[in-house]
Amino acid sequence: MNEPTSGTGPLFTNPSADEARAFYREKSRRLTDKIMSVKDAVTRFVNDGDYLASGGFGTNRISTAVMHEIVRQKKRNLMFAGHTTTHDFQILCAGNRNGEKLLSRVDSAYIVGLEARGLSPQARRVMQSGEVEICEWSNYAMAVRLRAAVMGLPYLPTRCLLGTDTFARSAAKMVECPFTHTRLAAVPALYPDVSAIHVHESDRFGNCRIHGITIADFDLARASKRLIITTERIISNDEIRNRPDATTIPAYCVDAVCEVRYGSYPGNMPGEYFSDERHLKEWLTVERDEQAYDAFLQKYIHGVASFEQYVELCGGKKRIEELRAEELLEKRGKGA
Repeated sequence: MNEPTSGTGPLFTNPSADEARAFYREKSRRLTDKIMSVKDAVTRFVNDGDYLASGGFGTNRISTAVMHEIVRQKKRNLMFAGHTTTHDFQILCAGNRNGEKLLSRVDSAYIVGLEARGLSPQARRVMQSGEVEICEWSNYAMAVRLRAAVMGLPYLPTRCLLGTDTFARSAAKMVECPFTHTRLAAVPALYPDVSAIHVHESDRFGNCRIHGITIADFDLARASKRLIITTERIISNDEIRNRPDATTIPAYCVDAVCEVRYGSYPGNMPGEYFSDERHLKEWLTVERDEQAYDAFLQKYIHGVASFEQYVELCGGKKRIEELRAEELLEKRGKGA
């Protein structure tokens, strides 16, 4: 059987390391106060037509507040990195309704399904609509694309994708190792225009701490041209300097710092609060009925002015404390 030497999927972004470096050279590295509201951050740093990426994994440590605000501001024709994205992608798909087109191109790896909770009917409608251009990748291939960007390379070779239908539907190319003459898949570097990452702590300059697994966010922060940070709490720069080894994302990567308590809700925030399974189920249920879904979006996203109001509608601090207790029980059960 003859294997294809090049995938047929579209490449949505320019993998040129030289062009990316030209952008980064102009980006300020000064320690300036970057605190602002989520509304202001999305207005300033998310433009129509941008390539957007979201940190965290699935429903864990996601920047829900930024996703809501992007939908609320009716951003248009965004490209999206579907890498370890479930509820955040589900939220963005709410922008592809009633003539609106928030998403136009998607690098598809881990989307639509919310793990054991089931598939998102709205995300499925969007992906099957024919209105969104799609390129397929594996989760690992997307992570390698970010690593190539961080290394200042236009691509990296990898064994993943080889011999799969995913390779045929990707934008990867087959290359030969000059040393061993083995076949490898070359995956192009990915430099998102803007990304959003939720963290446990940040100072006002954007030096961030993530407690626990960082997934690909170490690379995502460094590969992104613009970066919006939402954080559970602001801490002092003195505290950052006292533990420099705890800094996961340095300030020079960051453009905006938004303090958003419970900012991953209804997703999980490791060590802080468990995911709200009741509300996530409600999302999946109302999406089956388009009229009920529109009413749901009006109540929880379009009809509120901020993420804080959304959390209040979902039970506020009382509900968060219940989820916090559940998270602590989960930690104790695992011997943490």
